[in-house]
Amino acid sequence: MEILALLCLIAAIVLLAALSLIDLKYLILPDELNATLAACGIAFHVLMAYWYLDLADMALGALVGAGFLYIIRYIANKHYGRDTLGLGDVKLMGAAGLWLGGEGVVQAITAGAMAGLVHGLVYAFLLSHKNKTKFTITNLSIPAGPGFAIGILAVGGWMYHSFVTEVLHDIFS
Repeated sequence: MEILALLCLIAAIVLLAALSLIDLKYLILPDELNATLAACGIAFHVLMAYWYLDLADMALGALVGAGFLYIIRYIANKHYGRDTLGLGDVKLMGAAGLWLGGEGVVQAITAGAMAGLVHGLVYAFLLSHKNKTKFTITNLSIPAGPGFAIGILAVGGWMYHSFVTEVLHDIFS
């Protein structure tokens, strides 16, 4: 069962990379990939007999992840009068909550927002340098998915590093 759980983790990493690349190129996070990430999270915890998170923690994580981002999206869309955060980002953090639980998904959102801020600042700097214009972040639009993926990977790496090292040790020893 541990090998299958490890495969779920590997699939999650691949899915987060694919979601990030698609978001960077097309500004969309496909529902099919978000749903697959969620299914892998559920499968992981079932295979691990809910060792890391129980069903209530998973449900809370999904609710907090999707709910918190949906509220931010709603407020920002009202304030700016346009789409500021896509529903794909909301679904991504809902799927992440299944992996990370309530506390973990809040940490992932925070880390992801910081990664997104750094991404935006670097992008704005490079854009201003390329176009020989004044540096500004006004009206800057970047996809949020890659930043959130970094946050998810950071928190997930922290939560599951001992599992990965134990399974790899068992495989290679």
